[in-house]
Amino acid sequence: MSLVRRASFWLMLGASLILALSLGTRHGFGLFLSPMSDDFGWGRGVFAFAIALQNLIWGIAQPFTGALADRFGAQRAIIVGGLLYAVGLVLMGLSDSPLSLSLSAGLLIGIGLSGTSFSVILGVVGRAVPVEKRSMAMGIAAAAGSFGQFAMLPGTLGLIGWLGWSAALVALGMMVALIVPLAAMVKDRPQVSQGPQQTLGEALREACSHSGFWLLALGFFVCGFQVVFIGVHLPAYLVDQHLPAIVGTTVLALVGLFNVFGTYVAGWLGGRRSKPRLLSALYLARGVVITLFISVPLTVWTAYAFGIAMGLLWLSTVPLTNGTVATMFGVRNLSMLGGIVFLFHQLGSFLGGWLGGYLYDHTGSYDLVWQISILLSVLAAALNWPVREQPVARLQGVQA
Repeated sequence: MSLVRRASFWLMLGASLILALSLGTRHGFGLFLSPMSDDFGWGRGVFAFAIALQNLIWGIAQPFTGALADRFGAQRAIIVGGLLYAVGLVLMGLSDSPLSLSLSAGLLIGIGLSGTSFSVILGVVGRAVPVEKRSMAMGIAAAAGSFGQFAMLPGTLGLIGWLGWSAALVALGMMVALIVPLAAMVKDRPQVSQGPQQTLGEALREACSHSGFWLLALGFFVCGFQVVFIGVHLPAYLVDQHLPAIVGTTVLALVGLFNVFGTYVAGWLGGRRSKPRLLSALYLARGVVITLFISVPLTVWTAYAFGIAMGLLWLSTVPLTNGTVATMFGVRNLSMLGGIVFLFHQLGSFLGGWLGGYLYDHTGSYDLVWQISILLSVLAAALNWPVREQPVARLQGVQA
């Protein structure tokens, strides 16, 4: 193995482990909704708002975190993010009021996630591999985050049953602190583009004047709405339908397991087919899966089938969306531009997480949110279809 390949291997391994810890922990937050709400006598809207705030803060912080990673390297962003994430989990475990829950689960963990998740990590990966392997490499890294969801969800449920929800969050905080030493594996240095040099302002103006950039961002809004609504509220929804609590955990674990395959295949296909057209197909498929789920009689097996189908479509949008941004604008400012697109994802995440709890508290049902999710799938498919995956004029004839 050559020195370059060895360095790429260790970088990919470190990036994958960080994503697995970061996203695997984050995807288990829905398991804390019922025990925390029941212990304190809160409606579901209190917990849902804190998680929605987390996603909003994550999205707002992401372009700034990404810009810092692009300019000064990703390690600092990852270390600070890992520390804030770990402290936020510990304080979340000690929360006893809506305010303390929002400050810990919302503010601290939201900022922590901005330094330890897709925009920063995939920016590193995009700069580390040749252009022809970029989509596949992003798919592998995203699949690792999905495997973390599969591996950590049963463990999180076990911790809650063994230690209680409070101590379980403290234990998770100790695990997430491992991100700090893992950052040493992600040796990323800002890359000098082969094309004409850009200032930060020029990069922003170029992207903001490109219609495809905004279409991708608006489509990604839908992704955020759907995955956070399902991730936070599905376990409680299934309990409401008189299924055992373990079924919700198993469904989310199946989402994580099958998304390993979904993101890998999406990354592979993204190197061979139009990424925007693949995104349109994925969003339409989500709409079909959700429609079938709420239309057929609910059983343990239909819930498991939903988890498998959604898993194949879950984060498959991530390598395709980030890969399209890299193709259009190059990789020099990928973490920042990807962070802006991701902000829209997190605006959708805020709305999906909060609206699920709000409408449940006011109607006693999740039916309306499921219907909104189906309509948004059609909208996202329409938004991504006209996007043209080609470099901007500045990069015409220059390899991104």
